[in-house]
Amino acid sequence: MLRPLLRAGLEVIPDAVPGSAIPHVLGYERERVFGFRLVEYEDLRFVERLNEAWYDLATSSGLIDENREFLLMLPRGTWTAREDRRRRTMHVWHRVRLLERWDVMGAGAATFLGIRAGHPGFAMLALDNSVWLLADTYETGAAVYAVRDPAGSPGVLRALEWEAEWLARKDEDREFRREVGVWLESRRQRRTAGADVAG
Repeated sequence: MLRPLLRAGLEVIPDAVPGSAIPHVLGYERERVFGFRLVEYEDLRFVERLNEAWYDLATSSGLIDENREFLLMLPRGTWTAREDRRRRTMHVWHRVRLLERWDVMGAGAATFLGIRAGHPGFAMLALDNSVWLLADTYETGAAVYAVRDPAGSPGVLRALEWEAEWLARKDEDREFRREVGVWLESRRQRRTAGADVAG
């Protein structure tokens, strides 16, 4: 997994994901989405423009910190991108650093960040939980967009609780269920502590 990501200009920093990182699920409210950038397939500089759109939004939204680091959703294991797509397992956050030379939408999308160059499908998270940055493909092109404060989204919280319950009923992905449970419990504790201080 590490070598393809290095070709994309992303260096994985092992065992460095903050415990406060919110697990990724869909469910955010539409009004939290901002900075939607679509690049159409017919653009002669399609991948280059898609890379520019990603970097512009990643820097303006606050995804990338002063050390050029952020969290990226990647497989738990170390298998290839093709094997990962076959397994369809739940992904987890990994801390990465953006190198000086990078190609997220070309070399990156051809491995773990999509299905092929110019056809991305990934989730990224700022280290402080302030923004998710997502990429996906559509009928006419590929796009990147940001979601503001996912940890404060009622829809995301409901989705996390539902996902944990659904996986528990099916007795699947115990590791992800544990991570969701730990995150929700720590959130409850922070809110309780905040209420005690305010009271």
